[in-house]
Amino acid sequence: MTDWTPFTARARTWFETLRDQICAEFEAIEREAGSDARFAYTPWTRQSVAEGDNGGDTGGGTQGLMKGKVFEKVGVNVSTVQGALNPQFAATINGADAANPRFSATGISLVAHMANPQVPAVHMNTRFLTTTKAWFGGGADLNPPLPFAEDTDEFHAAMKAACDPHAPDYYERFKAWADDYFYIPHRKVHRGVGGIFYDHLECGDEAMWEAHFAFTQDVGRAFLAAFPAIVRRRMGLEFTPADRQAQLEYRGRYAEFNLVYDRGTLFGLKTGGNIDAILMSLPPEAVWS
Repeated sequence: MTDWTPFTARARTWFETLRDQICAEFEAIEREAGSDARFAYTPWTRQSVAEGDNGGDTGGGTQGLMKGKVFEKVGVNVSTVQGALNPQFAATINGADAANPRFSATGISLVAHMANPQVPAVHMNTRFLTTTKAWFGGGADLNPPLPFAEDTDEFHAAMKAACDPHAPDYYERFKAWADDYFYIPHRKVHRGVGGIFYDHLECGDEAMWEAHFAFTQDVGRAFLAAFPAIVRRRMGLEFTPADRQAQLEYRGRYAEFNLVYDRGTLFGLKTGGNIDAILMSLPPEAVWS
């Protein structure tokens, strides 16, 4: 059986590098807008949630949070945790069960809520997990309260460019998965204009790990290339009180999805994650009419 520990360390290093690149770019955008806002970083330690943790090293992470002129609220979090899952929750996780509840997970999670309603909100998350199996998951999706076709097309083109070198069917598969996943059943609407979503890209051996890791890196690079360009194009546009109201109502839908349906939120809460880091995805202000 493969020891995935050094591979987890490599994935963690990449996620931390990607975080640093993204945060530097977002801070640069704030400078361009005349703001001195910067990310504040708060470390946290995972709390044991199951007997199998045995009070050992359970890992933790760092929450990065910035509130500025362009980014009303943006969180960029990296975590690396390990231990034992609650037996009931273990039954819902790929490769885990009550008899084998051990897990490890490392990943980056980003959500940005923008001050100008003309600028889309965005989500990006990539991760590597191990139980009795090892796999990558993640994706990125655009969430504009006031959609522009140009932005949607550009974002999807970037995701397609990340997918195509790895498998000819990745983009269509993962786009459809995002459309299905980022859907709010009780509202009968999608959360945004989509992107890609993938999970359980299993690593049966080291070669498969390298392939899936390369793809996951390309998703992060594609996001870093595409989203800041969209922000710069839209952040100076004028907007009306009606635009702001539409944004606040849209944020209510976003919050509903993340609190009711999002698997990442549930995973964090069930594995002893930091509450503030888990719920950083919630908007700073929203309305329900």
